[in-house]
Amino acid sequence: MTDSAILELERRNSLPDDLRFLVEKYPRDEWQVHANIHGMANMWLQRHDMFRELGGILSSAIADYREGRKTAREFAQFFAPRLNFFLGNLDGHHNIEDHQYFPVFARAEPRLKRGFEILDLDHHTIHEGLEANAETANAFLKALEGNDDAQRRAADQYADANTRLVAMLDRHLADEEDLIIPLILEKGDRGLGIG
Repeated sequence: MTDSAILELERRNSLPDDLRFLVEKYPRDEWQVHANIHGMANMWLQRHDMFRELGGILSSAIADYREGRKTAREFAQFFAPRLNFFLGNLDGHHNIEDHQYFPVFARAEPRLKRGFEILDLDHHTIHEGLEANAETANAFLKALEGNDDAQRRAADQYADANTRLVAMLDRHLADEEDLIIPLILEKGDRGLGIG
């Protein structure tokens, strides 16, 4: 496997070792007691937790429908607004990161510049996953008006797209936190020019 393949979102297990020097200095289990956790770092973690929670809610909702715990109508009423909220907020979050925060962070710690480039590439991959998720979700919602076989096929296609998106998102969020939170802990909001 080539170096670039190892860095691809759906193939990697973590960021490369040369980008992990700050997370080794500030390991996850010490983040919540650090003086600089308040402000931007805490907001970042809360936002990511929201995305994880929403991904889990959508996965559970489709499972409830597929296993007969929700009718098609109940599922559609529950699912559509949450999916729209999830997809819209995730896309907006990535745009702000790419255009505002990542450039600031890369200037603050030039040794992490390649890491922010990797995260930016992740955003493009995730955006493709968001589009596939929205397409299969819309097809599924339309299929709810059809017969059981059409509903089942559309549910399976959406479940596959959602599983892929949630897996990509989980990897990306963990890697992003490993890069950004230790940097904020190291420099502080004001030191980064964000507070």
